[in-house]
Amino acid sequence: MRHSHDSHDNEHHGGRRQRFFGHGELRLVLLHLLRDSASHGYELIKAIETLTEGNYTPSPGVIYPTLDLLRDQQLITISDEENGRRVIAITRHGQQWLDESQQQLAQILERVKARNVGYQLRRDPQMKRALGNFKAVLDLRVNQQALSAAQLKQIIGIIDRAALEISQLD
Repeated sequence: MRHSHDSHDNEHHGGRRQRFFGHGELRLVLLHLLRDSASHGYELIKAIETLTEGNYTPSPGVIYPTLDLLRDQQLITISDEENGRRVIAITRHGQQWLDESQQQLAQILERVKARNVGYQLRRDPQMKRALGNFKAVLDLRVNQQALSAAQLKQIIGIIDRAALEISQLD
């Protein structure tokens, strides 16, 4: 799925984009980050960047409308400080919604953690080379030559064996 406001992440995936957070998930993550203390929009952007180990940095054009929505839903308050910055805090209603959504939040955070591992792997130059080589060979064999059912079965077996070997590494 493509999502126009996630364009920063395109830099890491060559234009192919998986949406980082599903519908409503960013709201839950923001409430989770606000649970510990009041914050500012910029600090929330940086907290998400830290949470995702640099894999995703939401733009102000994503964060501020989401914060406005959370305020409209009375899940947060936004007030102005003397220096003109907006202070954002979770409300009791927001805390209750977050408490009721702990299972979903745990799944989101687990998925973020898993994606971070994959992102770190793809950054390794040798891993990038090996994956690129694998894709090129597969493309050449599968898409540019007619394969028999037996050859296709062999290729699938090789991939399955490689996956099994990787899963059994110490």
